Amino acid sequence: MKKPLNYAMLLHFTKVDEACADDVIESLKGDYSNYKGLKRDAMIEAIMTAEANGILEESRFEMDSTGKLRVYYRATGEMRDIILKAIG
Repeated sequence: MKKPLNYAMLLHFTKVDEACADDVIESLKGDYSNYKGLKRDAMIEAIMTAEANGILEESRFEMDSTGKLRVYYRATGEMRDIILKAIG
């Protein structure tokens, strides 16, 4: 059985140094392409909720080639442990 999308999003951050919403979407689209939550705005909201709850932290931001802001987040070692214990 496939994990809920938000769980898969959090687990993604345990496998990479950092990621933006577009990176997460790209990584998960094979298994979750039919989910409404895989849209950019919904993914940004889910990531920001995780940040507000202390599960992720902002690492940097940049403008992409189209002028769109990309905010990158990461899970520190302690945050990764929390994610993996809770849903891993």
